[in-house]
Amino acid sequence: MSRRRPALAALCGACLIVLSACASTPADSAAEVNTESSSTASTQNVAPSDMTIIDVRTPEEYAEGHLEGAVNIDIQAEDFKEQIAALDPAGNYAVYCRSGNRSGQAVSFMESAGFTSVQNLGSRDEASEILSTPIVK
Repeated sequence: MSRRRPALAALCGACLIVLSACASTPADSAAEVNTESSSTASTQNVAPSDMTIIDVRTPEEYAEGHLEGAVNIDIQAEDFKEQIAALDPAGNYAVYCRSGNRSGQAVSFMESAGFTSVQNLGSRDEASEILSTPIVK
């Protein structure tokens, strides 16, 4: 019985390490990346002036309230890929939607298209908090 205790303790410890590594959510990761990589945003409490904020929700959702200065590029629109292709791949972009799902898809597409500085900010409210940018109608 005493031989099994060290093995059981080691197994429990390994499980705890694995579970704690999996505990962060994608929204948390986006917030961490933003605050670490963008000292301008955290020190001035505003989005960097060279950052383009993209709202990938529908025009109706955008009209209900969006981040000040955000451009609406609906990921569900037929011309979404063309609108993204018209952007500068070397630009600095922050993308959000309602929950983080569509913005995650948009960021993946943009990265596969050669964009080098794209951040998924998750939901509109998370993006507003991360960038300290107000929501306007």
